[in-house]
Amino acid sequence: MDAALSPLIRLTGVTRHYQVGGETVRALDGVDLEIPRGGYAAIMGPSGSGKSTLMNLLGCLDRPSAGGYWLDGHPIHEERDDAVLSRLRGRAIGFVFQTFNLLPRLDALENVELPLVYQGLSAPARRARAGQALERVGLAERARHRPAQLSGGQRQRVAIARALAAEPALLLADEPTGNLDSRTTAEILDLFDQLHEQGQTLVVVTHEESVAARAGCMIHLFDGRVARVELR
Repeated sequence: MDAALSPLIRLTGVTRHYQVGGETVRALDGVDLEIPRGGYAAIMGPSGSGKSTLMNLLGCLDRPSAGGYWLDGHPIHEERDDAVLSRLRGRAIGFVFQTFNLLPRLDALENVELPLVYQGLSAPARRARAGQALERVGLAERARHRPAQLSGGQRQRVAIARALAAEPALLLADEPTGNLDSRTTAEILDLFDQLHEQGQTLVVVTHEESVAARAGCMIHLFDGRVARVELR
């Protein structure tokens, strides 16, 4: 199949089971899922539904116990080399977290630039790429501000810029508005809309209906299974 036409994310019969005190916990239990390139999906579900486990699998932070997971055509379920998975994460996935995870002693530009160090880019190339990412999220004028000098919304924009700097195929966001007020939440979701319009594939894990409603596809999990999928 032409890579441009194949889904960016494909899961077939994915399970993830854990042994806890002699008991088997079925965190994921037969998940089939496809997300197209350029898609915008939200993953929802109550506590214990498997959201975090699915996010870890999608982010190549974990492997399925059984079933298949292909990311950008790469069979993640067959890969046993942690170093290869680490390189794949750095190249293909940008992570956005609820708590921003910015380094307080670095300014915005330096925070965005940091992951690019591990890609072997030269200092000028890193600086240029980081500046472009900050411009993309509307924070070019705040490049030399440290996190303590930024609002919560601005800090999350820096975190999004950091995730975008490596030009990932997938932007994976875990409760990205959980620490933000309603006005700032709307600003971040507007930014996600803009990124989606530019062709970025986004997957957002959230428990908030208003956040999930921005996505074109809402995936509802229950007891480790896909209970239903809503398209809009």
